[in-house]
Amino acid sequence: MHLPTKRWCGRCAGDAYRYVGLELAMNARPVILLAAGALLVAPVARSGHEQPVYPSYYPHEIEVRSITPGQAADLLRSSKLHAYIGPTPPPFVTPPPEFIGSIQSLSSFVVVEVSPLLVSKDQPAACKVAQMVVRDLTEKPSNLIFHPYPVTPLHGDYLHHADLADAAKMRLRDPVAGEPAVRNPKVIWSSRTAKILALPESLPQGMEWDAIVHVIDAAGLIASNSVVINDWRNPPWTRSGWFYAYHLLADRSSPDQRVLSLSGRLHRGDHDSPVERINLERDLVRALTASCRMTVAGYTVKREYFNTEFSAGIENIGFDALEGLLSPIFVRTVKLKDFPWNGWLQLGVGQPPAAAWNPIGGFTDDFGRLMWFAVGDAAAIPSPYDQAWMLNRFSEVEQTPRPSPKE
Repeated sequence: MHLPTKRWCGRCAGDAYRYVGLELAMNARPVILLAAGALLVAPVARSGHEQPVYPSYYPHEIEVRSITPGQAADLLRSSKLHAYIGPTPPPFVTPPPEFIGSIQSLSSFVVVEVSPLLVSKDQPAACKVAQMVVRDLTEKPSNLIFHPYPVTPLHGDYLHHADLADAAKMRLRDPVAGEPAVRNPKVIWSSRTAKILALPESLPQGMEWDAIVHVIDAAGLIASNSVVINDWRNPPWTRSGWFYAYHLLADRSSPDQRVLSLSGRLHRGDHDSPVERINLERDLVRALTASCRMTVAGYTVKREYFNTEFSAGIENIGFDALEGLLSPIFVRTVKLKDFPWNGWLQLGVGQPPAAAWNPIGGFTDDFGRLMWFAVGDAAAIPSPYDQAWMLNRFSEVEQTPRPSPKE
């Protein structure tokens, strides 16, 4: 499918207009070219004169390609790719050169699920099994970061939960008290879990089990519980740690009445002050982690790579602690070194397009989301180091303080 492409030029003869440039080439290697005019309302530029102020550092063309991690490693080394966005990092055969930079962000949660039969029969025994499995996972060399609490240091509101997270670590590190009810618990996991955590082959899924180890994708956890209407991406609380905790634990068990009541109050905004809201969030996470049915063992991070070579690379890399480079802040801050105000940005994603694209809610795959971040014009975007949101275009800043009422 090919759509006519128009280039936006702020220095061309006559008045400059806003053009929406979009070219789609749907083939074995899907490519999208985006003209920056889709995002900018250019001021008037008269013939023969440059604009005194350029609207932004936004490239006038962005190319998004679906490529494999192996191809990404070669293209990054040869400076033919500016950044590779995806959960699977490029497999560099030798250490990458100094001009290849990287960022880390939240990738997945590791959760231990204890057999419901064991939980209903003997709750203390179920807790001992969960503790034994978590301790065993942390003793193995893997990508797991031990953090037995659903709100991680990568969440913007982690400081509201830091003491509870430390207490959870102390409980899991203590030796198992008493004689364990199950000396050698039968633990199973998927092949994907084995690959991520460097575990041996899993036991057959059909056999009886005492515990299952899950690796749950953090981005998919929120994407499946979000609403996108008229480019308002999510409810405002989807950046909060309690929201991650709720869908990580409550969706996989039967939440009790207290959990439902607390989450309902948070969704309705049924609180009178920020202090009361924070206490509700803490109480909700405490209620979610009270049972040993689902126990968080920790989390993993993903590493994404980009090219910083002078002058073929990029700089001013903005990223999100939860979403990495697959976030609106990246395409709105990244700057080409070759051209201070325009140029061609080359991006790669690890998966080909798979979703039905439409502005209402169809840009759900990585390819479509990145494209929509570039051409969409949301009023607010996620704040990269906070659980809140920030204005996309501008904010009101007072140059002089307001006079006091007495004056």
